[in-house]
Amino acid sequence: MSRGRWFLPETPDVLGLLRRQVAVTIEGVEAFVAWAAGDSVAADAVREVERRGDAAKRELLTALRVAFVTPLEPEDLFTLSRGIDWILNYVRDLVTEAEIMSCSPDPGLAEMAGLLAEAVQHIDDAIRLLESDQRGATEAADAAIDAERRLEATYYRGMAKLLEVEDRQQRIARRELYRRCSRIGEVVIDVSERIIYAVVKEG
Repeated sequence: MSRGRWFLPETPDVLGLLRRQVAVTIEGVEAFVAWAAGDSVAADAVREVERRGDAAKRELLTALRVAFVTPLEPEDLFTLSRGIDWILNYVRDLVTEAEIMSCSPDPGLAEMAGLLAEAVQHIDDAIRLLESDQRGATEAADAAIDAERRLEATYYRGMAKLLEVEDRQQRIARRELYRRCSRIGEVVIDVSERIIYAVVKEG
């Protein structure tokens, strides 16, 4: 009598895939930092990395469809991936809009870009620690939120300084870029708080 074959359900490394998506996002944000510091060529790098970010997100979603067991609830993984994708999308949109408006970055935007890079690095740390050190993951997520709060403070200082810009078109253009960067910070908050929420549910 022949024996039936047993197939084990697939267990893809979804957290590893999520971290791969974050790694691409870090690369894109670093290109954004370079652009904000005056390297106009880095704009092309931002757009190229954003396309790779989309591919990393699709790879994770494909794995989620076949995974039998996941370290976090699929809803949390999906939400985190979507938020991380938005960060890179919004960075690309900001750079593209700056080019369309012929508005070069200023020191205020450069400072916000640096704080965004710091926040995304903390998000990567938080995801890395999710399975091994939930307290550490929460602390890293809190650190990302702290970096965003400092970004927000920079945003308000920069908006105040824009009142001194005499060229009306430049003032309006820079205000829009500042607002876009602030919006990216809000996504950082959403992702960080989702990490904390996932830890609470798993605890």
